[in-house]
Amino acid sequence: MQLRCGSTVLDLTLPKVMGVLNVTPDSFSDGGRYVSHARALEHAQAMIEAGAAIIDVGGESTRPGAARVSVEEELRRVIPVVEQLARGGHAIVSVDTSTPEVILAATAAGATLINDVRGLQRPGTLEAVAATDCAVCIMHMQGEPQTMQRRPEYTDVVVEVKSFLEERVLACEAAGIGRDRIVVDPGFGFGKTVAHNLALVRQLPDFLSLRLPVLMGMSRKSTIGVITGRPDAGRLAGSLALAVTAVLRGAHIIRAHDVAETVDALKVAHAVQAGM
Repeated sequence: MQLRCGSTVLDLTLPKVMGVLNVTPDSFSDGGRYVSHARALEHAQAMIEAGAAIIDVGGESTRPGAARVSVEEELRRVIPVVEQLARGGHAIVSVDTSTPEVILAATAAGATLINDVRGLQRPGTLEAVAATDCAVCIMHMQGEPQTMQRRPEYTDVVVEVKSFLEERVLACEAAGIGRDRIVVDPGFGFGKTVAHNLALVRQLPDFLSLRLPVLMGMSRKSTIGVITGRPDAGRLAGSLALAVTAVLRGAHIIRAHDVAETVDALKVAHAVQAGM
């Protein structure tokens, strides 16, 4: 399995880690820690040295209840960091955004992957990605961050999420975005209960029939807190358990805060799976 990100082809034979870099004051786990561009770049470099193949830069929090930010503020937070990371050339630079203006500015600054929690549904986002040669991660979310966790409901969460992803992939293809540029993400924690989230992980093989790379972002999320009783800072073990479970069920990319530990866990999981 491969993913084309601009001129770079990412080989997903070995599962890869996407390091989380939130340049926001209000993200659920690390909000406020990397709002300084200097600190953000320092943390990104540490994640790259720890083995992150992708650095995912986010300028607008999508935690439950998060408020919207202006386009100007999102650009101010994100673009200088993207420019510096792209110059380094040591990892694929991703931008976590649903804003067309940010997509175009970020890709012009050197980003080669767009990670959109809204699945390119906002007006102009599909066209913005199609106008570039970057890859895109299509994620499922029920509702919006402000309200998504109030009362999430599904008849069959796996069937409905998969159907949504299939529809958005078709929309991408119709817009001229090749399948070699598309990743899908079932959206763990985005408009789902604990039972919904665990069903997505348990039935992850169902998503492999899409014949596209699958990304899972489960790091430090509240489902782990419900199961273990631990606050977000104490959820490393739970995050690693989910990451390994997801990889053994076919996930190709794991989005994580704790990069070094996740890289090691995935290496071991892959060795078991590959029979090394």
